[in-house]
Amino acid sequence: MAHVCEICNKGPMSGMNVAHSHLKTKRRWYPNIQRVRAIVDGEVKRVNVCTRCLRSGKVQRAI
Repeated sequence: MAHVCEICNKGPMSGMNVAHSHLKTKRRWYPNIQRVRAIVDGEVKRVNVCTRCLRSGKVQRAI
C-alpha cells in the first residue's frame, strides 16, 4: 500500500532510533493510511487517506 495520503500528501518522515548508549540508526515513521471508499467529484472511489483527514472531515465517506 502507498504510504502517502491522497488528500494532504502526508508521507513518511525520517529520523533516528536512539539507543541508551546513544548509538543511532536510521528509521522511518509512516502515517496511518487507510484505504476507504469516498465520494470524490460526485462519484465513489477508493482512496488512500490518513486518519487525520478522516477525523477532520476533509473526506466524505461513501456508505
